[in-house]
Amino acid sequence: MQASLTRAGGILLWPAWRWRIVSGPRRDPHGGLGSSHRMSVATDREALCDTSPVRGVRSRPRLEAVDVLRGVIMILMALDHTRDFFGIPGPSPTNLARASAALFLTRWITHFCAPVFFLLAGTGARLSLRRRSIPELSRFLLTRGVWLIAAELVLARCFVYQFNVDYQITLLLVLWTAGWAMIVLAALVHLPLPLVTAIGAVLIGGHNLFDSVRTANPVWTILHRQGAVLSGDHVVFVAYPLIPWIGVTAVGYGLGQLYSRAADARRAWLLGLGLAATAAFVVIRGINAYGDPAHWTAQPTALFTALSFLNATKQPPSLLYLLMTLGPALLFLWAIDGRTPRLLRPALTFGRVPLFYYLGHFAFLHVLAVVVCYLRYGTAHWIFESPDLAHYPFSPPPGWGFTLPVVYLWWAAVVLAMYPLCQWFGRLKQRRHDAWLSYF
Repeated sequence: MQASLTRAGGILLWPAWRWRIVSGPRRDPHGGLGSSHRMSVATDREALCDTSPVRGVRSRPRLEAVDVLRGVIMILMALDHTRDFFGIPGPSPTNLARASAALFLTRWITHFCAPVFFLLAGTGARLSLRRRSIPELSRFLLTRGVWLIAAELVLARCFVYQFNVDYQITLLLVLWTAGWAMIVLAALVHLPLPLVTAIGAVLIGGHNLFDSVRTANPVWTILHRQGAVLSGDHVVFVAYPLIPWIGVTAVGYGLGQLYSRAADARRAWLLGLGLAATAAFVVIRGINAYGDPAHWTAQPTALFTALSFLNATKQPPSLLYLLMTLGPALLFLWAIDGRTPRLLRPALTFGRVPLFYYLGHFAFLHVLAVVVCYLRYGTAHWIFESPDLAHYPFSPPPGWGFTLPVVYLWWAAVVLAMYPLCQWFGRLKQRRHDAWLSYF
């Protein structure tokens, strides 16, 4: 059940094709214009205090690094969801007593998805100040958050995760949490940027102090622990507790300020932060005292001991889980900053239409499961019935599932099938500027 309830996923709300890095001549303190060109967004004290969007400056080629990273993460996300639908039901892939190393690593690599999405959601919000004032951004975040919550409870629940409307079981998953993160950020953006970043860091670093709090209070469940907030004939289960994910979003908002710096300075910061976060994970995990409720232990083999070291807790995401995933993500941003490798360019297509891809690939997997079920069993009633928590998103028929190599083939097929659809939708968003398109 743990594997299903903590599937990787997430969504970033500001595709980078809508952002522009702007530059202009730097004004000399004595009134003249200097010869060097610097980033003109939030590079000095006056700009940091200005709440109006930047206008009247020459635009440079669009920022791609964030889209590339998000696109890569979305491709990995599909692997986890493909395993949910087509893998062989059994033990949690993070249960080292029963799972194989291959199954564990298949699950582990997708751990990067949700943290990176929430981080980049905050980054995108900060970057959108290049075309919005802070009050405009706050209103946009508020309405976007409400939309994501509604999409989770209706659109995704009934027509993506499950193919029914009986509401016998409802999981509050990534869109629910992303929505609340946007709503909270709508308030935080009125504060000074360093304070917003500090609040996020405190939420990330300090929330594990409350791991010992065991209460069935529904508010606390929503904020900090997985659990049911409604039981009986209609179950509502919190799969993504809010506090740490809000913290990641706030830190991402602070990260967005790096993209107003000169390229060399930005890369230096990304490299330093990435190395620091990764080193902090190794050191704190090695101490084995704080940062994760599940300590690593010596295993029968060196390989499984290493896997135990990496087996950090996703829900709620522990400090160590977030250091383990966000550190390498920052290093990835550093590595591709200003120089997108040709091999990774297809990832841009997915990274620019995140919500469309998220809902589309999940629904596509569900439809494929219906087709395979009909072909194999002559019926597919299992896929339309509400599952129990242990078998979410559907109760598998007897003998259901494929070996891990076949799951990888299904994954590749789904990603390839989504590519032309995402290309089409991306071009549609570029051609048209209808308000409803901004919500996808």
